[in-house]
Amino acid sequence: MFSGGQDSTTCLYWAKKRFKEVYALSFVYGQKHELEVELARRIASKAGVPFEVKNVEFISELSTGCSLTDNSIPMDSDKPAESYPNTFVPGRNMFFLSIAAVYAREHDIMNIVTGVSQTDFSGYPDCRDSFIRSLNVTLNLAMDEQFVIHTPLMWINKAETWKMADELGIFDVIRHETLTCYNGIPGDGCGHCPACKLRRQGLEEYLSQKKLGNN
Repeated sequence: MFSGGQDSTTCLYWAKKRFKEVYALSFVYGQKHELEVELARRIASKAGVPFEVKNVEFISELSTGCSLTDNSIPMDSDKPAESYPNTFVPGRNMFFLSIAAVYAREHDIMNIVTGVSQTDFSGYPDCRDSFIRSLNVTLNLAMDEQFVIHTPLMWINKAETWKMADELGIFDVIRHETLTCYNGIPGDGCGHCPACKLRRQGLEEYLSQKKLGNN
């Protein structure tokens, strides 16, 4: 599952290191920052992996109140105290993983990789380990298969994700060619949305740790 962002690009190269063949699957779901799909295509080409896009815009039509799919809604800058941030797209990862599993079955693939993280999950319930494990069982029962959903980033924070990217030799690719920003600005992004704040905080922490390690 490949969006062209920091996490999924790191996972793409993680997968390339572990599997003989890797396929990149991206989704258009009505997101404002659809540029991510074009950047994902470029990164997949650079990585030498087949790339496909599935149109699932029905996801954004099923629910309202999401600032990622509705330009009229101001984006939450921080997670509300007793609610989900309005950047949460209900069911998104459930739909993505279910579609990816059907795609995988048709291509005789048993390993599905996604960049979700419970450590930096921003309040999204469909990024938690319990959800991934549950859906993994459900998909196997639904199709009588033995899929394995891999979550390389599940228990690491953004600083550790930057470290992983550096160890994979793709630090500059992540820094300059990915799109994590909810406002659709590549690289370091807008600097103000929740995704950019999390990314920047992790980068600064990692660079600080790396500098200390080199001293």
